[in-house]
Amino acid sequence: MVKQDFYSDIAGGLVVAARWKVAPGNGDRIVAILREFLPQAQAEPGVKVFQIARDKADPDQYLFWEVFADEAAFQAHSDSAHFKDLILGKALPLLADRQRSQYSLI
Repeated sequence: MVKQDFYSDIAGGLVVAARWKVAPGNGDRIVAILREFLPQAQAEPGVKVFQIARDKADPDQYLFWEVFADEAAFQAHSDSAHFKDLILGKALPLLADRQRSQYSLI
């Protein structure tokens, strides 16, 4: 269920959509890393939405949907110890491809 005031809560926010393609043989390692990372990311101040989904047809594909209060919240996320350790240090070396786009909410 979506809170009634959900959209007003995120108005003016920054949306980041990312797609990951995991290198063959690394799926279980990525899942373990993301399960450790996700609750920490969701608890960050300025994070309105942070969800990660695994493709049903291709389990090596992941979609990240992130909504931040503003650019400063996104920068704080990028600078966090858990992002640097788990994502930059452990997850990214296991990927075959990574794409990210940023959007402004309308």
